[in-house]
Amino acid sequence: MAAQKNNYRILTIVSLLLLLVFIGFAENHLDLYIVRILNVCAIYAILGMSMNLINGFTGLFSLGHAGFMAVGAYTTALLTIPPAIKAQIFYLAPLIKPLDQMNLPFPVALFVGGLLAAVVGGLIAAPTLRLKGDYLAIATLGFAEIIRVVFTNTQTITNGALGLKGIPALTNLWWSFGAAAFTLVVLLSLINSSYGRALKAIREDEIAAESMGIHLAKHKTLSFVIGAFFAGIGGGLLGNLLGTIDPKMFSFTFTFNILLIIVLGGMGSFSGSIISAF
Repeated sequence: MAAQKNNYRILTIVSLLLLLVFIGFAENHLDLYIVRILNVCAIYAILGMSMNLINGFTGLFSLGHAGFMAVGAYTTALLTIPPAIKAQIFYLAPLIKPLDQMNLPFPVALFVGGLLAAVVGGLIAAPTLRLKGDYLAIATLGFAEIIRVVFTNTQTITNGALGLKGIPALTNLWWSFGAAAFTLVVLLSLINSSYGRALKAIREDEIAAESMGIHLAKHKTLSFVIGAFFAGIGGGLLGNLLGTIDPKMFSFTFTFNILLIIVLGGMGSFSGSIISAF
């Protein structure tokens, strides 16, 4: 057993070193188009893993991922765009204070975007997680569309239908692959813990899980909030990669793209989600 653990540890270290070498080589020698594709692949891997936690491991048929991404993307963008560019973008109606003068470092803005997405996920979880199956899917899809419509009509915060332009291109392979690796480590740690076993028990049979003392609402909400957090991180990385975002980007078809990733890769498989994303 000890020898097996040592082998796993050695393989993990070797894999990380190879990944670092690959990222360094790709950043300096590969074509910009290829680098862009690799960034998008890593971001889709984050989104796939976060949705797989909710749909694959917990068994909740959620279709609200595009809404969480929108929250993360807009928050990160608004916190990283320089004040001078904000004044140029918001020409129909000025941006509210103190957002008009805020300019945070990229990692801080990314984390705040993830936290806000998690808060929104928690607020949506409260009324919707009482539902099951198709009814849950319809409810979460509806809330995602509500978020998009709100963003379209809040001119002084999101610039409405015009969207945000001039977003600093801060996302690179180090950030996207680093965030993907961090997501994988956190979610694997969660799944291999007692909480993860509880989530899988809920997926298999809610009644049996509850009879064994598992608090259904608590564990479902935990899964939903963590999934929303990493969806917000993915959205923030995508916004600062593209340089421009608008509400139409985060329509329900975006959620179906991510759903396709986890279905092709296998429900309840993080490695499958990563391979499918690429």
